[in-house]
Amino acid sequence: MFSGSIVALVTPFKSSLEIDFDAYGRLIDWHIEQGTNGIVPCGCTGEAATLSHEEQKECIRFIVERVAGEIPIIAGTGSNNTAEALSLTQYAAEVGADGALLITPYYNKPTPAGQIAHYTAIAKAADIPIILYNVPGRTGTNMLPATVAELSAIDNIVAIKEAGGSVDQVSDIIGQCGITVLSGDDGLTLPMLSVGAAGVISVAADVAPAMMAALCEKFAEGDLESAQTIHYELLPLFRALFIETNPMPAKAALARMGFIENVLRPPLTPMLPETQARLDAVLERLALV
Repeated sequence: MFSGSIVALVTPFKSSLEIDFDAYGRLIDWHIEQGTNGIVPCGCTGEAATLSHEEQKECIRFIVERVAGEIPIIAGTGSNNTAEALSLTQYAAEVGADGALLITPYYNKPTPAGQIAHYTAIAKAADIPIILYNVPGRTGTNMLPATVAELSAIDNIVAIKEAGGSVDQVSDIIGQCGITVLSGDDGLTLPMLSVGAAGVISVAADVAPAMMAALCEKFAEGDLESAQTIHYELLPLFRALFIETNPMPAKAALARMGFIENVLRPPLTPMLPETQARLDAVLERLALV
């Protein structure tokens, strides 16, 4: 159902820290033009942690209406509070999102039994395809392949964004169940595709959407050599976008490209000058600025 290059979209802010919907609309239009295969608003890269629930709903509704069915919209609706995640997921379904991305509950670090209870409750009460999201670096806990396999038996749990940094874990997931796997690490997209992943939910696609879409497309066509070439061209960007906390580099890049203001909500701040210079050098080498 979900495949190719799906962008984890930033949320543009004005200097007042209000959401800049004009810039948001320009980014959405650009991604459709550039061949992006899907959009995730209000995820980690979209600074969901500092959006109010009403702002999340406003963003989800705006993007669904703006895209008007041209490409899939997978709304970020996760929370470490099951009731809050359910409410946001039901809202995404109501306004016509094509799917919902739900991060593993963070901070309270549920056991596998708690993870299963969390996702099961939401999946059974929300009529929308659900993508699990495993990112131990942000949540403090890993979702085990056996847990993923058990959850995959629920009809509307259809995919997982796997950002644990392990191709072995992806192999174990695919070996245990038929769930769709999407890479959550840009630099591991090609290796994950090679063991059976269907695509990527990408930060790099914020900055180089056409190239990320082409990497996935070339692999799907069986043109491994071209996919490898794109991977190595983008590898410095994959690294540069994480030299400071995501989405600080992505927003700095998009500001240099003229799409948004380089504004983040506290506690995130603009990049340091020395790391900004390293990012700028990569953008220039790729002719993105």
